[in-house]
Amino acid sequence: MKKTAVVILNWNGQRHLEKFLPPLFAYTSENQADIYIADNHSTDGSPAFVRHNFPQAKVVELAENSGFAGGYNKALAQIEAEYFVLLNNDIEVTENWLQPLIEYLDNHENTAAVQSKLLSYSEKNKFEYAGAAGGFIDKWGYPFCRGRIFETVEEDNNQYNNVLDVFWASGACMAIRAADFWSAGALDADFFAHQEEIDLCWRLNARGRKIACVPQSAVYHVGGGTLKTENPRKTYLNFRNNLILLYKNLPEKRLRKTMIVRWFLDYIAAVGMLVSGKAANAKQIVRARHDFRKIKKQFAQKRKENLEKTILTEIPEMLRQSIVFQYYIRRKKYFREIKF
Repeated sequence: MKKTAVVILNWNGQRHLEKFLPPLFAYTSENQADIYIADNHSTDGSPAFVRHNFPQAKVVELAENSGFAGGYNKALAQIEAEYFVLLNNDIEVTENWLQPLIEYLDNHENTAAVQSKLLSYSEKNKFEYAGAAGGFIDKWGYPFCRGRIFETVEEDNNQYNNVLDVFWASGACMAIRAADFWSAGALDADFFAHQEEIDLCWRLNARGRKIACVPQSAVYHVGGGTLKTENPRKTYLNFRNNLILLYKNLPEKRLRKTMIVRWFLDYIAAVGMLVSGKAANAKQIVRARHDFRKIKKQFAQKRKENLEKTILTEIPEMLRQSIVFQYYIRRKKYFREIKF
């Protein structure tokens, strides 16, 4: 058993595997890690393709598509390693991408997980939307990144090359201690996809563990490989899962006020989408809120367990302001302008 397992969750992504597995094997020493393809019940022949063209890869075939969270949970349960590296199938790694992540975990025992600097595959001078140089969250539950706030994505001019503790690490390229992954309860399979890594990182933060971005590791991410940014299904999952995220993790004294404010903000967002011609997306916001009300009770036990295990309610990497207000009213578009 090697100390590190790089695990790519794949669903009908043979075109990505064909393009991005060669650099992964070229830049990942056999002595560093085992590379696994966890196949989420693909129908495009991905497992056979990998076995034929990359026999050095280990293939874990899952019996059904359980989404990002459930798929990873089922795959990682079959893999033994000290560190898991969750890597999207549409990531192009660079030379020496893995070593900085592992060295940081080796030297910082209080850190549970780290992410690489995520850059755009199509515009390589820019950060990538889904993680950039580390993730944060504001007081009302809106995620943003060092290098990306809402639709403003910065160019990478090495301005965020310092290692920094963050609120959440992107699941596109995250190295996490296996012990922390399992002790925190793994990914929540009820999310299916989107924001499940933020939920996991919130639990880790609340239990006194640290999350960091290590920009000395850089990778390029295609992004939107499963659902495009404007896809109504993605809108639905993001809004529904964000409400679940808040319900599961917020301290009791902040929960009611936050949910009231979010009611107003979500419907303002729905009206904004309707006015901008995105009626299908607006409808999905309303549907997400409706479905959250229906399923909230099934997360009550998870909330109870999270609060019982919480030792840190005031997490330094949570913005105590509204990022919506800072961005849209005060016109602060860049991370460097935000004061924590």
